[in-house]
This record gives sequence, structure tokens and C-alpha cells, in this order.
Amino acid sequence: MPVQFEWLASHMQHSDTYAAWIHQQFQYEYAHQPLAQWQREFAEGQSNGDWSCLIALDGDRLVGGAALARDDLEQRPDLGPWLACVFVDPQVRGQGLAQQLIDGVCREAKIRGLPRLYLHTQNKQDYYAKRGWAVVERFHAWDNDQWLMVRDL
Repeated sequence: MPVQFEWLASHMQHSDTYAAWIHQQFQYEYAHQPLAQWQREFAEGQSNGDWSCLIALDGDRLVGGAALARDDLEQRPDLGPWLACVFVDPQVRGQGLAQQLIDGVCREAKIRGLPRLYLHTQNKQDYYAKRGWAVVERFHAWDNDQWLMVRDL
């Protein structure tokens, strides 16, 4: 069965799992936010639009996701919306799922009439640059260099 792409709002049984994956993968960002609090915020974000997450499902198994986030960088409240929370289960990487998830979020943003999306990354700037994202600036946060990027839709 091919991987299906669906909005998490229709599959809330996967919300806590996905939020835990993000909390672990980007733990430097969530160091001051307990997992349970982040899981509540992320789940609420599926209905209030703060964290609209597109997920990849292999049958009933969650294998990845990416979010269209209202606000994803505390240091830059002037920017948004954001591509955020991009993650693919390591067991299924290398199949183009991240790109399909990113494309799906960008399509949804365009449907909503959004002119551009932003993202920030610690070490995937080359990956995103090859896919049409442009560097806006480098900045320092979470004890590391970060890249702020933008993509016009």
C-alpha cells in the first residue's frame, strides 16, 4: 500500500506520537517546555490553526509529517507563516517523503492565499536551498548557528 498524506486533524490518534517525535528531534527548542505541555499545544494547534500538520501514513502507521505553523520562531514574531516540524521516521527515509510533505504544506499555504513561507534550520540549509528556499539570514539561537529561509509560493 502506498504512503498516504492526510491532515493530522482527521487522525488525532497520532497527535501525541508526532508531537513526541518533534519534541525529541528538536529538543534544543523544547528544553523549557515539558513534553505533555507541548503535546497539548500541538493537539490544540490542529483545530485552531497554530500547527496544521500534514502527516504521512503507511497503512495505519505514522511515518512522518510537516506543519504549516502560524508562529515558529519566538525571536521573529514579525515573520510567518512557517514550514515547521518536518520529520520522517528514520526507518523510511530516502523515499522522498519529506519532499512530498513539504510540497503538500506549500500547496495548502498557496490555497490559503499565503504569498510565502519561512523556515529555520540548524543544518539542512543545503537541502532546502536545492528545493527553492532562499537564505534570509544566519542567526544564533539555542547555542548554535541557525538559518532563516523563505520560499515564495
